[in-house]
Amino acid sequence: MRKVLTILIIIISFGCRPQFSKMDPAGKVAPGANSPLTIRTENTGTFAVFRENGKEPILTQVAKANERPYIHPIMAPDGKGVLTEYRPKHHLHQTGLYWGLKKVNGRDYFMKWQGDYWQQVSAKVVERNGPQVKWQTVYNLLDSLGNTTLTETQNWTMQARNGKYLLDLEWKGEAKTNVKFSKFYVGGLFLRMPWDKETAGEVVNAVGQRNREAEAQRAPWIDVGMEIEGRDDWAHFAIFDHPDNKAFPISWRVDNELGIGPSRQIMGDWEIPKGETEVVRYRLVVYTGVLNQTEMTRNWKEFICEY
Repeated sequence: MRKVLTILIIIISFGCRPQFSKMDPAGKVAPGANSPLTIRTENTGTFAVFRENGKEPILTQVAKANERPYIHPIMAPDGKGVLTEYRPKHHLHQTGLYWGLKKVNGRDYFMKWQGDYWQQVSAKVVERNGPQVKWQTVYNLLDSLGNTTLTETQNWTMQARNGKYLLDLEWKGEAKTNVKFSKFYVGGLFLRMPWDKETAGEVVNAVGQRNREAEAQRAPWIDVGMEIEGRDDWAHFAIFDHPDNKAFPISWRVDNELGIGPSRQIMGDWEIPKGETEVVRYRLVVYTGVLNQTEMTRNWKEFICEY
C-alpha cells in the first residue's frame, strides 16, 4: 500500500496540463482527435455502437426489461476479434462487461441476473452521433418481496481515439432504504474476456503486480491482456479508478480465468444511507499490442485530469 501511495503522490503532484485543441490551424481535425461514432437501436433494449459509415457494430449494450444489463460483444479497435465473452461454461453468470454487487442487504446481484432481482426503469440513447456517443440504463435492484432496495444508473460514454476505444462509466446508486454491502471477494464492475486453459494472458496493475499477485491489491489502474482468436498480437482492457471515488485506490478482483474488476467489497463492508446516492467513475481503455506501463500511467493521469 505504501508503494501505491508513493506512486500516486508523484503522479498527482504534477497537476493537470491544459487540454490542447483537437483542431489544427487550418480547421481540420487533428490526428489525435476522436473518430466519429454513431448509435443504432437494434431492437427493444439493444443499442449498438458503429464507426461512422461502419457496417458492423463495435460494441453492443443489451438492456432487457427483466435481466441485468450488460455489454457484449466488444470488438477489437481494428475489427479483428471479439474481446468479451458471454456466459462461459465455467461462469454462466458472467456476461461480458457488467455491474453486479454481492451481499446487498444479504442479496446477491452478481450471480443473479434474472427479473426477480433486476427491474428496468429506462434505457435510452443520450448522444447518438459525434466524436463521442452516450447512453444510459436505469434499473431497480429488488429485494425478496419485490421492493426496490437500490436504483442504479449507468451512464456510458464511448470514444474512438488514437486507435483505442475509451469507455467511461459513471455509476450512481440511489438507496431506497438503508443499504449495506457486506465484505466479499468480488462485487461491482466486472470484465470477462474469452479465456480458456490454453489461452496465454496476463494481468498487470499499476504497481507491477501480476495475475493472482494482484488479487485484492489496491492500485489506480489494472490491465488484462490475452491471445484472441484471429490475432497475431494480444488484445487488452485497462480499467482506471478515479481519485473522486470514495475507496480510491480501489482493490481489484483477479480470478483464476483472468476475469477482473474493481471491488470495494474486497476492502470491507460499506453502506449507502436511505435517500443518499453514491457516485463512482471508471474508464476502460480497449487496445491491442503490448502494455506500456509508463504510457498507461500517463493515460490514467489524462483521465483524472478530464474529470
